[in-house]
Amino acid sequence: MTLALFDLDNTLLAGDSDHAWGEFLIRMGAVNPTCHAETNDHFYQEYVAGTLDIHAFCRFAFAPLAEHPRQQLEAWRERFLDEVIRPMIAPGAPALLERHRTAGDELIIITATNQFVTQPIADMLGVDRLIATLAEEREDGEFTGELEGTPCFQEGKIVRLHQELADHADPEATIAAATFYSDSRNDIPLLERVGRPVAVDPDPALDEHARQRGWPRISLRQPEA
Repeated sequence: MTLALFDLDNTLLAGDSDHAWGEFLIRMGAVNPTCHAETNDHFYQEYVAGTLDIHAFCRFAFAPLAEHPRQQLEAWRERFLDEVIRPMIAPGAPALLERHRTAGDELIIITATNQFVTQPIADMLGVDRLIATLAEEREDGEFTGELEGTPCFQEGKIVRLHQELADHADPEATIAAATFYSDSRNDIPLLERVGRPVAVDPDPALDEHARQRGWPRISLRQPEA
């Protein structure tokens, strides 16, 4: 079975769920509005520039998860999904996913955004397999505020994908035969490893890299005819 890999933010979504979750927490009064907004924006700009310290960002992003009960976080998340994420799904994303399902491909969303935020988004999109950055949980399901394992970011996506494919006879060959869709310069390491890299509404750095490498460049911001 051929893998079809999809980045989430600004690829299947016409926006960034991680940054939007931070803004949503501000609206809910869950975090200090001024400090959180400034830091959230600062980290997002570093992400766009390809200079993000993922460990520093995770400490920031996971702090609110540790500061509030899981039940409250899940209630906020339900509102976030309905109010923010549903309108953010890129118009062309459902048809692209369905095309790969029809072809018999194995669909995986692979994203730097944490699993607490992204698992229900993957469910909403009908994608059973998700590889995301993990926020550490205690035995009771509450969050510690710490990172668990390798963050699913830049070269870390390759590490996490290998872990996901550990039961395959030859994970590297499986990756080499895969298609990967992404918008971001941060995903160039994995895009370079797959057989069919596709730049989706790419940022300027990825757009130029894709042009030089002759990769397909597509947009999901408009519904397919």
